[in-house]
Amino acid sequence: MRSSLTLFLLISFSLSTFSQILKPISWEVSLSDENVQIGDDVEILFKATIEKDWYLYSSDFDPDLGPQVTKFSFIENDTYELLDSIEAINPKRKYDSTIWFGEYTYFEKEGLFKQKIRILKKEFHIEGGYMYQVCTDVDGKCIPFDDEFSLGSTPKNSASLKKKPELSQDSSLWSILITAFLAGLVALLTPCVYPMIPITVSIFLKQSKSKKEGVGKALLYGASIIIFFSLLGFLISWVWGFTALNELSTHWLFNLIIFSVFILFALSFFGLFEITLPSGLVNKIDRQADRGGLIGIFFMAITLVLVSFSCTFPIVGTALINTLSGGSILEGTTAMFGFSLAFAIPFTAFAIFPTWLKSIPESGGWLNSVKVVLGFLELALALKFLSVADLAYHWGLLDREVFIALWIAIFGLLGLYLIGKVKLKSDSESNKIPVSRLILAILTFSFVFSLIPGLWGAPLKSLSGFLPPMSTHNFNLLEQNAGGSTCEEPKYANILHWPHGLNGYFDYSQALACAKEQGKPIFIDFTGHGCVNCREMEQRVWSDPAVLKRLSKDFVLVALYVDDRTKLPENEWYKSSYDAKTKKTIGQQNADFQITRFNNNAQPFYVIINEDEELLIQPKAYDLNISSFVDFLDKALENHRNNRVL
Repeated sequence: MRSSLTLFLLISFSLSTFSQILKPISWEVSLSDENVQIGDDVEILFKATIEKDWYLYSSDFDPDLGPQVTKFSFIENDTYELLDSIEAINPKRKYDSTIWFGEYTYFEKEGLFKQKIRILKKEFHIEGGYMYQVCTDVDGKCIPFDDEFSLGSTPKNSASLKKKPELSQDSSLWSILITAFLAGLVALLTPCVYPMIPITVSIFLKQSKSKKEGVGKALLYGASIIIFFSLLGFLISWVWGFTALNELSTHWLFNLIIFSVFILFALSFFGLFEITLPSGLVNKIDRQADRGGLIGIFFMAITLVLVSFSCTFPIVGTALINTLSGGSILEGTTAMFGFSLAFAIPFTAFAIFPTWLKSIPESGGWLNSVKVVLGFLELALALKFLSVADLAYHWGLLDREVFIALWIAIFGLLGLYLIGKVKLKSDSESNKIPVSRLILAILTFSFVFSLIPGLWGAPLKSLSGFLPPMSTHNFNLLEQNAGGSTCEEPKYANILHWPHGLNGYFDYSQALACAKEQGKPIFIDFTGHGCVNCREMEQRVWSDPAVLKRLSKDFVLVALYVDDRTKLPENEWYKSSYDAKTKKTIGQQNADFQITRFNNNAQPFYVIINEDEELLIQPKAYDLNISSFVDFLDKALENHRNNRVL
C-alpha cells in the first residue's frame, strides 16, 4: 500500500511538472484621462507587468526577423478614431547573433504601449485585441498569447502572458567585472606597462623612510589607478546616457566605426604606428607627479596611465565596447573598476613583497610578441562587427564561408608568427622558440584545422555566436537531407518547413492517419516561428546524427506551430472549451490543442504518442543535452514496441 501511494505521488508530481498553463504576464488597459469629452484626444495605455526572468517582445522591430512582434488590432466604429500608430515606450534593444541575426526590441518587468485616439461621441466604446509572445532563458520556454480588451461603455480589461528569462543584473555585472579584469591582466603584459612595475615599486621603496611607508605609498598608487579608471568609466557611461550605448551597439554605422577602430588597434599592435596622447598633456601631468606627497603619488599614477596609453587604449577600448552593451552607468563603472583592479594589483603586491620581483621574467622581445598576438586577435574580432552591419543591411560582403576563410588566414598567420616563420620589423632576432610559445602555436594551428570543415558547411556549433548564419553559406556540401515517413502530401508544406531535410506533417489529423497506416509512434513538436529556443534545439540537438536517424526512420513527425497566423476556412473554425474564443488560424488551433490536450502552453514542447493517441513517455521541453534527447526517443520507442503507455 505504501509503495503504491509513493508511486502515485511520483507520477502525479511528474505530470504536474509538464502540465501547467503559464501566465507570467498581466495586462492593464486604460485611458490616460477618464474624464473625456467629445473631440478630446487621449491615449490608450497598454501596461504589461512581466514576471521575473521573462521578457515580452515589443512592437517596433522587423516582423520578418523571426520573434513574434506584439500586434494590436482595433474594431472600428463611429464613437472614436485612431490617430497615428501604436507606440512602444522605451523598450530595450538587442542584436541576436546566434539565431535571428538581427536587432529586436523587448520589455522586462514592465512594458508600456500607447495608442492616441480622438473621442467622437459621448457614449464611446473601444474594442480590439493584441497578440504577443513572452519567453524565458531560464528553461527555454516561449509562449504566444492572443488577448482582447474593451474600454468605454462596457469597460473590460484583459490579462495574462508569458516571457523569457535573462541574466540577472548581479550575474551580468559579475560577468562584466571578470571580463574587464582579464583585460587588465593582458594590459600588464604589454611593453608599455610591464617594465614599469619594478621601476615604480623601486621608487616607492627608495623614497620611503621605512617599508611601512613604501607599502602605504604603493597602496595609494594602486588606489589612484582604480579611482582614475573607474571615474573614466563613469563619465563615459554618463555622457552617453543609460540606453544610448546599447542602441549604438546594434546600429550598422556604429559597428562599421568599431570595425575600423579595431583594424587601427591591430595595425598599432603590429607596429605600423603608435596611438599616443599629445606630449604637452603628458609632460604637464608628469610635472605634477614631481610635487611629492599624496597629490604627487596620484599624478604619478595618472602619468603611468597616460604614458602607457599606446598599449592600454586598444585593450581598454575593447573591454568597454564588449561590456557596455547595457549602456548603464553601473556597467561602465564596473568595467573600468575591473580593468584597473588587475592593473593596480602588481604595483601594490610587489611593494608589500619586494622579493617577488626577482621571480618575474625580465623585459625583452617577448613583450613585443604579446602585442603582435593581441593585434591578430583584434583583427579577428573586428570581423564580427563588420558581420553585424553586413547582416543588418544584407550587403552580402561577409558570407559565412568568407568569414571562416578570413579567420583561417588570420589565425594561420598567427601560428606561423608564433613559430618564427613570420616576423615583423619590431621583433627581435632569435632562432629559439620558448616552450610556452610552441604550445600556443600548437593550439592555434589546431583551431585553424577545426575551422576548415566549416568552409564546406560543417556547423561549427561552438562558434555559432561569432559566425554568420548558415543561411548565408553559398557552398554547403554537407547539407543534410534526413528524410522521414509520410503517407500523403503534407498540408501547409508550401508555407511551413522541417529543418535538416526531415519530412513530416503540419496537421495533426494527417499525422495520426499516417501513424495508424504505418504503425509508428507520433512525434509532436509544439513550436513557433518566433521561438528562439525551438531554433536552438533544432540546430544543436536535432542536427546530431543519432537524433536525426531516429526522427527520420522511427516516427511520424508533426510540427504544430502555435503562432502561425494563416487564417483557416470558416468551416474549420471552432469555439474553444478552454477560453470560449473562436479559433480561426493555424496557430490558434494548435495552441488550443496543446493547452486542452496536454495542459501546457510553452514551447518548445515535445510529445510522443501511439496510434491510439496515448502517451508513451512524459513530454520533454527545452534541453540541449543530446544524450538525454536520444534517451527520450529510445524510451518512447521501447514502450511502443512493448505496448506500454502512461
